[in-house]
Amino acid sequence: MGTPQRDVTIDYATAQKELLIEKHCAFLTGYGQSHSTYQYGVTDYLRMSGIYWLCTCLDLLHSLDKIDRNYIVDYIQKCHDKTTGGYAPAPNHDSHLLYTLSAVQILVQLDRVDMIDKESLCSYIKQLQQEDGSFFGDQWGEIDTRFSFCAIACLKLIDSLHTVDIDRATDFIMSCLNFDGGFGCIPGAESHAGQIYCCLGFLSLVQRLDRIDLSTRNMLAWWLCERQLENSGGLNGRPEKLPDVCYSWWVLASLKILGKLQWINSEKLSKFILAAQDDETGGCADRPGNIPDPFHTLFGVTGLSLLKVFDENTIKQVNPVLCMPEYVIQRRGITMQLL
Repeated sequence: MGTPQRDVTIDYATAQKELLIEKHCAFLTGYGQSHSTYQYGVTDYLRMSGIYWLCTCLDLLHSLDKIDRNYIVDYIQKCHDKTTGGYAPAPNHDSHLLYTLSAVQILVQLDRVDMIDKESLCSYIKQLQQEDGSFFGDQWGEIDTRFSFCAIACLKLIDSLHTVDIDRATDFIMSCLNFDGGFGCIPGAESHAGQIYCCLGFLSLVQRLDRIDLSTRNMLAWWLCERQLENSGGLNGRPEKLPDVCYSWWVLASLKILGKLQWINSEKLSKFILAAQDDETGGCADRPGNIPDPFHTLFGVTGLSLLKVFDENTIKQVNPVLCMPEYVIQRRGITMQLL
């Protein structure tokens, strides 16, 4: 046996065991309401993603009616960069593929696809694709497999995959495959659970999962399962890191795409997620005892959805590729490949 990985100790005898739905909804709807605080001012760059986390989590918890849809749609329109065709994280910021995907996901989820200028959006994404098939995140030229996923997910949601060169884009993703079966952000970069999700999600959306042979798929699934830590039951993103609730999404969604979700100890992981809830304020933290935030709250809830710890009357089914409620994906008629 190898050396045990770093972990945290949790007293599960006294840890929270129930899903605090009402408190989570109150936490999410109240988050960031005070616009005059320093914290609000310095997190402009997260605003669009934050709205996506909030809307998706509330929807999964059957509570989307708690938000002002018109206010959110108006805010998204203010973040639309008519010069580039993309979306910024907040008004007067530069557009970026990360926030463009969040904006598109929100509008699709709220059934307001009519607000998307498809022609300008497709043009924006097309001009970000490079000769090797990769995508810049924005005009400044950073390349990352996350951006490949964002580009393809946006186009899939508006039925416009033909806009870009799928073959070259797929070749770039495969060039980021590592000897351990995982994927990095660029060719030769370290395997990471978040990048693995993006690359598998990309291949699922373009229906090219067959580019990964069976032995590599099994090796990758085993690598993902090794992210579960013995004592806490939580998942980390790469070896020797502490467990973090957000990997309940990145790892589980990847295993779901690969058809290997049953390889995880779901009972231990669900206990870890539930223990990371704040029973005073609501919300989930990265690990038990830390401060909650909307990011970890969403990915804790999506992890529980994938594990089917609760029935769909409690948590709606989440789509493992696009991280949106499954009913929204079906409403759009979106198809993807799962193994």
